[in-house]
Amino acid sequence: MKNIGINPTERLKPVGYGELVRRYFLDVIPHYVKSFIAEKGRRKTVIEGYQRTEIYTKRYDPGDNLEDHLTFALKFEGINLEILNALFSVADRKALERFIKETPTGKYARKIWFLYEYLMGKELDLDSTKVTNYVDLLDQSKYFTANGIPHRRQKVTDNLLGDRRFCPMVRYTDNLKNYIDLQLDKKGMEVVGNYPEEVLRRAVSYLFTRETTSSFEIERATPDRKRAARFGELLRMADDREFFNKPSLVELQQATVDERFANNDFRTEQNYVGQTVSFGNELVDFVAPKPEDIPELMEGMFYAYKRMMSSEVHPVVTAAAISFGFVFMHPFDDGNGRIHRFLVHNILAKRQFTPQGLIFPISATMLRKIKEYDETLELFSEPLLPLLDFELDSDGRMKVKNETGVHYKYIDMTAIAERLFGFIRDTIEKELVSELVFILDYDKAKLTIRDIVDMPDQLIDLFIRLCIENNGSLSKNKRKAKFKQLTGKEVAQMEECVRNAFDRAAPGASEI
Repeated sequence: MKNIGINPTERLKPVGYGELVRRYFLDVIPHYVKSFIAEKGRRKTVIEGYQRTEIYTKRYDPGDNLEDHLTFALKFEGINLEILNALFSVADRKALERFIKETPTGKYARKIWFLYEYLMGKELDLDSTKVTNYVDLLDQSKYFTANGIPHRRQKVTDNLLGDRRFCPMVRYTDNLKNYIDLQLDKKGMEVVGNYPEEVLRRAVSYLFTRETTSSFEIERATPDRKRAARFGELLRMADDREFFNKPSLVELQQATVDERFANNDFRTEQNYVGQTVSFGNELVDFVAPKPEDIPELMEGMFYAYKRMMSSEVHPVVTAAAISFGFVFMHPFDDGNGRIHRFLVHNILAKRQFTPQGLIFPISATMLRKIKEYDETLELFSEPLLPLLDFELDSDGRMKVKNETGVHYKYIDMTAIAERLFGFIRDTIEKELVSELVFILDYDKAKLTIRDIVDMPDQLIDLFIRLCIENNGSLSKNKRKAKFKQLTGKEVAQMEECVRNAFDRAAPGASEI
């Protein structure tokens, strides 16, 4: 197949999900692929960002009936639960029953049958199948799957990552396969193994502090000392404790936000993320689910989490699906972003992806690459926004007027998982190494300075920090205010120690 850079879809016949969405006027987030049949020409693939257009030759034309396009979609485009949910709500039930009766042993007919009853919560007028062989709902070579649950009625094995309340989908792309092949967990262990135990011991405290401050800084928040300490304490428990349950999430929220705005339960008001352009003019970036949809969505997320963890779905894929799923639910009035990033650490630690007792400063990487992080969130928020009918009153309170819950249930997390892998790789290869090297360099500077002047540790620390902040030298004002006891020769020698020790950039040095 070949990638081309033009729009190839004019005067072509849409098939699969694209035709079903058009024919039944479905308001859904677009599928990652659109398919067309060409009267002439060769098979082609057009890739634009995370979207694909597939152009098939005439021999692939499935026909024009509902079941024709449904079968084509499942065969060539995969399973999209949101589109299927919307379709089954309006499609001719009798037509589906006739199709399944005509092809009772066909694997796609049985999958369609299972998916209808699974999503609609009611049975079709059909007797249980007589076939003996089971078929996996998701092709394990194309999707990340959970341990299967056999359904005797259709002889279909449900290996989805969740259930009808919340079920993320993650396709097994070449990018994800390549990231998995890198074995980033082992790479992290190797990086840590290159440094003395004393350096690691001191790094632990610093890395937890840095992760806390970075996570708050992403949202332009400055925690007081008490909140920062509590958040850091909870981070240290990520190895041993399950946090993805309602009581622990409430505890996290209370530890994360000002106590005046802490919640005792999930929110009961509509919330959203936006920017005030001018007085009374709000630019809305993201709208969260309606508060009445939150209980079911969160219960579904708790189930999906348990199912993925017990099925040993790759730790980064699980972390992407749950942590980003959480932030898209926005179940609290405030603190959702910080909890979302906390959950990345909790899941990676519980699955022993990170070294015991250590933390990868992923939020520091997200902060450094804030544009990419925002783009990751927009992978879901941008296509969602046009589907929502909402209004804001003069006080900035939002009301969502249409039913929206289904849009949040079946999110395609594939591209988001790829992005999270990228952040983790960057963290291990750059951020983590930089922080550990910084500690070594800091020790080197401190040791050589002590040979020149035997000052208290606190003063040496201050001298090093002020020099780093001023490109390797102490400013005249700082010298006069803080180090007037030192001679000019001593200051010059100590500055040289700092410059020699830090012969590279020192991320985070100003926070020491």
